[in-house]
Amino acid sequence: MQDGEEELSLGDVFTEPPRPPTPPPTFATCTRNTFPDLKIRLVGSHPLWAHHLWNAALAFASYIDSNPEIARNRCVLELGAGGGLPGLVAAQNGAKKVVLTDYPEAILIDNLEFNSRQNLSPDEQDHVETQGYIWGHPVDNIMRALPKDASTGFHLIILSDLIFNHSQHDALLKSCDMCLTSRSKNDDASIAPCVLVFYSHHRPHLADRDLEFFRKAQGAGWVCEEIVTHKYPVCLILTLMYSFLMARCCTAHVPGRSRGRGSSCYSTWLEDDQGQCRRFSSLNSDITTR
Repeated sequence: MQDGEEELSLGDVFTEPPRPPTPPPTFATCTRNTFPDLKIRLVGSHPLWAHHLWNAALAFASYIDSNPEIARNRCVLELGAGGGLPGLVAAQNGAKKVVLTDYPEAILIDNLEFNSRQNLSPDEQDHVETQGYIWGHPVDNIMRALPKDASTGFHLIILSDLIFNHSQHDALLKSCDMCLTSRSKNDDASIAPCVLVFYSHHRPHLADRDLEFFRKAQGAGWVCEEIVTHKYPVCLILTLMYSFLMARCCTAHVPGRSRGRGSSCYSTWLEDDQGQCRRFSSLNSDITTR
C-alpha cells in the first residue's frame, strides 16, 4: 500500500445498518369476574410468539375460573407457557403445585418468574415453579418439582395455543405422556388426569395440519373430545378457536355439564382392556389470526 492511501476493509464494502433495539416488554390485562384482574408482562419480541397474549390463554383462564375443580388440590404443568396466564390462574384456584415451562431461554423464564411475583400472593408463589424445557426431552427436572405425595405425575397439563407448531406435535405428545399421572383411588371420582389443549387455526389454509395433532393422539390411544366453544369478534370478522383435552382414567363415563349459551362441556371416558382410560377433549374459541 502506497503512502497516503487509506486501508479499505470488508466492513467498508459490505456495510450493515445498525440493528434496532429490542422492543420493550408490553403488558396485557386479563379481566376476571371472581378474582382480581391479572396484568401479564410479555417479552418485547420473540420468534416463539411469546410477545403476544393470545385469546386462547384468555379463554383458558376463563375456563379454569369457571371450573376450579380441575385445578384445586391438583398438580398442574403448563408447556410453552409464554406469559403463563393459565398456569397462574390455576395457582389462584388452589392448585397444589404449578410448574410453568417454556423454551430454556433466560428472557422467557425470567418473564414467567416476574408474572408470578407480580400477580400471586406469597402463599400462591410457594406453589409455583418455573423451568426451561424443550418438548420431547427427558422430564426428570419437571418431575422433581412435584410434591412427594404426588410424585407419579401431573393431574392437569395445559397446552395453550401450541399445536400450530406442526413439527412439534410428536414432541408435545411425548412430553404429555411422560408427565401425566395415572388415576389413583384417592382422586376425585369425577375428574381424571387430563391434558387441556386450547388452540385456533391462525392459518386457516393449514387447519388440517393443526388437526393432525389430534389424529396422532388418537393413534396413540387418546380419546379426543370437544368441550367448549368461544367466539371473539376481531375487526368485524369472527375467527374460530378450538381446544382439546386428553386424559387417562379408570371410570367409564362422566356426564356432560352445561357451560351456558353457545358453549358446552362434555366429559366421556372410555376404558381400555387394561383398565386405563385416555381422554382428549377440546375447546373451540374464536381468536385473532397470526
